[in-house]
Amino acid sequence: MTVTTHWFVTGAALVAILASIAIWSPRSLKLKACALLCTALFLPLGYISLNDVLSRPKPVQLETVHKQLEEAAVVSSVMQENIGIYLWLQLPDIEEPRSYKLPWSEQSARELHKAQQEAESQGTKVKMKKPFEPSADDQEPIFYAAPQPAPAPKSAPEQQPILFNASNDN
Repeated sequence: MTVTTHWFVTGAALVAILASIAIWSPRSLKLKACALLCTALFLPLGYISLNDVLSRPKPVQLETVHKQLEEAAVVSSVMQENIGIYLWLQLPDIEEPRSYKLPWSEQSARELHKAQQEAESQGTKVKMKKPFEPSADDQEPIFYAAPQPAPAPKSAPEQQPILFNASNDN
């Protein structure tokens, strides 16, 4: 089961508890039937809305779990002027990339575009510094091309074994 399924099951259990309280309370039969109907409608509507939310990018301001993250790799991006910058970020220790939306900023869009061009020419990836922290310093770019990895260290040449020639003493 995924984390989303766990959240849905937890929510459904809480709704079931509230429904049972409403049904077993000393109220009229109409009120109890209404509580049961609301519970029955909540479960499929909750599941559908949860699945719909999963397909949408999360605003970076709403990220809570990874708020202190120092850096993320930008897998892909789409910029829509005056609407937002949509990013797929690869977070450390998380298998699949996640979708986020940055508020539109012409400066951020230019930085991202420049970093993408540099990364493409260098054959590296685009990185983003502190992706979930509101930028207090507008002078330092948040997008940059990752530096090229250092070449593998050269292996030392194998030393040839020392051979001693036996002298012919006649």
